[in-house]
Amino acid sequence: MRLIVGIAGASGVIYGIRLLEVLKEIEHVETHLILSQAGRMNISIETDWKPAQVEALADQVHKVTNLAASLASGSFKTAGMVVTACSMKTLSAIVHSHADDLMTRAADVTLKEGRRLVLMPRETPLHRGHCKLFYEASKLGAIIAPPMPALYARPQSIDQMVDHTVGRILDLFGIEVDITYRWQGAKG
Repeated sequence: MRLIVGIAGASGVIYGIRLLEVLKEIEHVETHLILSQAGRMNISIETDWKPAQVEALADQVHKVTNLAASLASGSFKTAGMVVTACSMKTLSAIVHSHADDLMTRAADVTLKEGRRLVLMPRETPLHRGHCKLFYEASKLGAIIAPPMPALYARPQSIDQMVDHTVGRILDLFGIEVDITYRWQGAKG
């Protein structure tokens, strides 16, 4: 299975990094990373990682400027794409089919081929225009999955919150990992 991971420019690059870390341990998943310039910058701002270390987690790295990459064609089969953390700029480009870089072209191809596109926007508060973009993206077939902590899991750390979210994203692709708290129901 091939999975595209796009790390765009919104705050929250840790979700993309952790997604790549988890997927690296799964033999049957081949990861293709697209890292935007703003995503690259946020890695240095928000984490102790270096962009090259993040790139080393992926099976293949594609330059965001390379519109001739394999990911730019629907004939290159993938299971889908996750864009985390999806900036409003990237979301807007995807909704409006403004595929002027590989991140948005790969998302556009994912949608046109009927494959799963998961967008993890990390912005708050939201204005009407943002909400309209979420609605339009969902009408196109994208799944909007903002990284929100599941407090019923009673997380004790940021790492636990990130892991739970990453596990739930992987659920959307049928990839089972043991990092997600599974609700068992309330006692009563």
